[in-house]
Amino acid sequence: MLEAPTAAGRHASGYPMDREQPVLVVEDDEVIRTFVLATLRAEGYPVVGTANGAAALECVRQCTPSVIVLDLNMPIMDGRAFLAAYRALPEPHAPVILCTASYRCEEVATQLATDGCLPKPFDLEDLLAAVGQFASSARPAS
Repeated sequence: MLEAPTAAGRHASGYPMDREQPVLVVEDDEVIRTFVLATLRAEGYPVVGTANGAAALECVRQCTPSVIVLDLNMPIMDGRAFLAAYRALPEPHAPVILCTASYRCEEVATQLATDGCLPKPFDLEDLLAAVGQFASSARPAS
């Protein structure tokens, strides 16, 4: 389900990649959000985190993320409502990786037409691999 970036500097979805575009982590659990942000930051990714879909929607209006790691079940605005509102915004849209504790993660990701799925609990390597497929150019050059 995850697609690799194309050689032309765009994601397979057509979304352009840029070194300044952050990875947006939308997760209501503060411990998980903090862990994911710290992990991605330690790997060199610029990151932004929000606790719900409403805050994430405001964020994408102010900055263009390279990829969105999206929790499904959140208060205020859940992942489904965020996706609908986000997709109503003008394109291009960042790839979205659904991150959920649902045992049907892949099925839900397919229903919601997201670019990938990370079932909770996830391994650190799986998180980095999923984000790396879309945001690899957002990391500083070594």
